[in-house]
Amino acid sequence: MVVHKRRKVQRQRGSRTHGWGRLHRGSGNKGGAGNAGSGKKADAKKPSFRFRVFGKHGFIPHNHQAFEHTINLKDVEMHMSQWIAGKHATGTNTTATIDLTKLGYTKLLSEGRVTSKLTITIASASKRAVEKVKAAGGTVTVGA
Repeated sequence: MVVHKRRKVQRQRGSRTHGWGRLHRGSGNKGGAGNAGSGKKADAKKPSFRFRVFGKHGFIPHNHQAFEHTINLKDVEMHMSQWIAGKHATGTNTTATIDLTKLGYTKLLSEGRVTSKLTITIASASKRAVEKVKAAGGTVTVGA
């Protein structure tokens, strides 16, 4: 007598795991990697890792240059009386000597007019800023 043996696929229909228990699938069994599978049945777990960030983030700029703290001539003119009062500069409002590097500035820019005779010391300055200060009768010492 010949016995017709059903294939395993047919016998396992409707059995959820198809004979493999719970551990048949690899990472798919737990939903994948990272935050995958965090929905539906795992709703109770969501708050515990909702704000956790996985993987690498951001970048490192290898051509990073130091940030320059710039100041314009109009700002130098505007703050001169305050700097003289605070003893950061010497002289009067018409003729003054100031070291901008001590105030944390690294570059002098040319925006604005120069109405007073200034003696300025700074690490770097634009050509036009130096020309404007010299035209007003002052000097700029660069590279201090």
